[in-house]
Amino acid sequence: MSDGGPVRDTDAMIAGMRPGARDGEYVLVCVSDERAADLDATGVRAEATVREAEGTTLVLRRGTADAHGLPYDLVLAWITLHVRSALDGVGLTAAVAGRLAAHGVPCNVLAGFHHDHVLVPHRDGPRALTLLQRLAAGDA
Repeated sequence: MSDGGPVRDTDAMIAGMRPGARDGEYVLVCVSDERAADLDATGVRAEATVREAEGTTLVLRRGTADAHGLPYDLVLAWITLHVRSALDGVGLTAAVAGRLAAHGVPCNVLAGFHHDHVLVPHRDGPRALTLLQRLAAGDA
């Protein structure tokens, strides 16, 4: 779709997103900054981290959270959008969230430097992946 640089055009981002499921079950946990540092020091690596005033959110594999007694509310599937969307690109997140919302699938989006990642309830993972693949293919 591009020469390796970020894609900025909305239609090109959507057409090139090539959604793919990451294996496993994921959860979000909220811990203190100190607990996050302790976990990291013992080799527990979060898949993603968000620091907020209320605490540090870690995206972990479910088994890791369970092994460390960390509570969570929801088990999630992880879908990666394999397009290098520009950090200032407009419309990809809205198109993805809109398509999923239209079909009753809640989602949370994480932006990485190279790709966007969509977390959906695990039970909805296969359906969400199909919906996003159809969106990328231009199916209404």
